[in-house]
Amino acid sequence: MGWLDVLLGRSKPVKPNLDALFALPSAAVTLQAATGLTPTGLGSVAFRAAEGGAFASLERDVQALLGDRVEKSSDGYGYTWLLVRRPPEALSDLVTELHAVNSSLEGAGFGPSLLCSLVSFARRDGGRLAVVYLYKRGTFYPFAPLPGEKRDNALELQARGALEGELPLEKDLGRWFPVWGAPGL
Repeated sequence: MGWLDVLLGRSKPVKPNLDALFALPSAAVTLQAATGLTPTGLGSVAFRAAEGGAFASLERDVQALLGDRVEKSSDGYGYTWLLVRRPPEALSDLVTELHAVNSSLEGAGFGPSLLCSLVSFARRDGGRLAVVYLYKRGTFYPFAPLPGEKRDNALELQARGALEGELPLEKDLGRWFPVWGAPGL
């Protein structure tokens, strides 16, 4: 970052740290103790699909690697989602597979196309929460949807309190974007 960037108020973008995903299994233990939320075994990666043979080949390779544990879908915003299913007790395996998808896209030069990854949690009373990793910020945040496209702000703040110190959390609450209808949530 140069002096002109400083004068104009520009900041250097944070470099994503995909290895931060590997902290999720231990953070899940803390989250369960504090909130009663347990892993559902569902996680997904959102990215903007690119045109061309290289991207199509990479996408086929990822789907071949994960087999029938992965489902592809698209949302109304033009993002492609890959939903990965694992048994709820296999959170480490789920995180490893989400990391593999992200790393494959990044390694092939499609890192700027990545939006986020999420891992889903649920309570016995029906409460749901996703721990969302923002690729471009290198941070996590909790998202707790309610019916009617509303949010359970109290649960999100409770989860933030539990996850502080466990994961690099997004400090700007304005960047806690809702991921309505995200596969696996």
